[in-house]
Amino acid sequence: MVSERTHIVCFGNELHGDDGLGPAVHALLSQAPLPAGVRLMRADVAGLSAIACFEDCDRVIIVDALLGHGPAGTLYQLDALPLAEAAARDEAPAGFHGAGVGALLSLLPAALDVLPRMILIGVEILATRPFTPGLSAAVEARVGEAARRVLSLLS
Repeated sequence: MVSERTHIVCFGNELHGDDGLGPAVHALLSQAPLPAGVRLMRADVAGLSAIACFEDCDRVIIVDALLGHGPAGTLYQLDALPLAEAAARDEAPAGFHGAGVGALLSLLPAALDVLPRMILIGVEILATRPFTPGLSAAVEARVGEAARRVLSLLS
């Protein structure tokens, strides 16, 4: 596994409440020594420009806030593609402005010649709060655990 090219992609916006999970995990991971072949990336928006985060690698570990899967603060390790299909269906009624990581992941097969293996590390959030920085206590309590889970996948 060490020879794999792995991208860790942390999604979210710290100015929108619990959507700041990804940036908070990114901040912790940026302090950790990462193995050779691992690239830590941040994608504030899950738009088309984030497709580049999935190029030129064998595996992607996605870190993102989740909503609608269980109690706030629950940490998940999920296969990203089935989650993407369900999320893309849920996001579709909101149009492009409501599109998130699910919609982005559903576009990857058309955009990339070879799909990397993808796993998602997520934490169930209470809500996103536009222009309200800071994580809820339930999500803040899981930031370190989420970062440790990512690191455990690298060994």
